[in-house]
Amino acid sequence: MNALTKTLRRSFVFGALALSSSVFAADPGMSVDGNDLAIQGYDPVAYFTDSQATQGSSEYSATYNNAIYHFSSAENRDAFRADPVKYAPQYGGYCAFGVAMEKKFDTDPQAWRIVDGKLYLNLDEKVQKRWLENTAEFIDDADSNWLEIKTVSPSKL
Repeated sequence: MNALTKTLRRSFVFGALALSSSVFAADPGMSVDGNDLAIQGYDPVAYFTDSQATQGSSEYSATYNNAIYHFSSAENRDAFRADPVKYAPQYGGYCAFGVAMEKKFDTDPQAWRIVDGKLYLNLDEKVQKRWLENTAEFIDDADSNWLEIKTVSPSKL
């Protein structure tokens, strides 16, 4: 193989790797860890069915918006696959109060609330107490802000 062929092949391989990593990278509007895991591995369906934060297992997983979700059972995974919009946290899993303030903060899976059939997460329990003081107004603000900040990196807000 000559030098030109090696160079072209190497360029093709690196280009394909770059393309594949961008295709499979999490949506910029998703709060995930370095492995694209959402909600720190907590089961989003369990908030609705068990009324509690429940750690999921990698044995039961599904993807949505290129983020990986873990579930505590095959039934929960299958329910999520059937209707991910119903179970996925609002604002890509970022703190609902933070989005109301035009910020993107990570969340504590233990600081959660279901309002009108939607899952909202907060930075921590202290922030959640503030959010609960006027939830409806904060949700309205966050819904409006999310349209503008969804694709903006948290470090730029």
